[in-house]
Amino acid sequence: MSSPCDPSHAPVGDVGAALMMVDSRLKSIHGGDVHTDPEQQELTDRFVASLSPEGAAAVLDGACTLILLFMEWLRGAYAEHGMDPIEGVLPNLVATLRMMPVSIRPEAIPTMAGLVVAAGTGLSPGLWRAQYGRWTKDEMTPLEATAFLLAEHINRLTDDPGFATRMIADTLSASDRD
Repeated sequence: MSSPCDPSHAPVGDVGAALMMVDSRLKSIHGGDVHTDPEQQELTDRFVASLSPEGAAAVLDGACTLILLFMEWLRGAYAEHGMDPIEGVLPNLVATLRMMPVSIRPEAIPTMAGLVVAAGTGLSPGLWRAQYGRWTKDEMTPLEATAFLLAEHINRLTDDPGFATRMIADTLSASDRD
């Protein structure tokens, strides 16, 4: 029997916009700037402010799709070594989120952990979250951080600072060709 949280029932959303936001963060970190470049942050803030409610929902769905795709890749990578991806990803993710108390409220961390577990078991993170009600404003930054941290985890595993975003961009390009 199919789960109501099966990814085939989930909207894909605006994966390109979500990927752009994650890639921007990755580039600012790997550019040596631990803090966000003010110009880049202003551009991101203006982009987000320009979104209609439907556009914002599409980016939110796109971020959930990114989390699902990143966890699918991690599932395969960890399986090749006989390891559990949740065990390999979740402790570091939670510990890192806990180190950001100014940006990440503690009560959002269990939700982000749940999203990653849902994606790690093949469920749609967005549909999993929807069963508990509407997204809150306090969950937006943790959601972005979760997608970023999963991308960074993939990049560290591959020893390639652009691998995760390139993998998704290549997938998007291939789907456009089909």
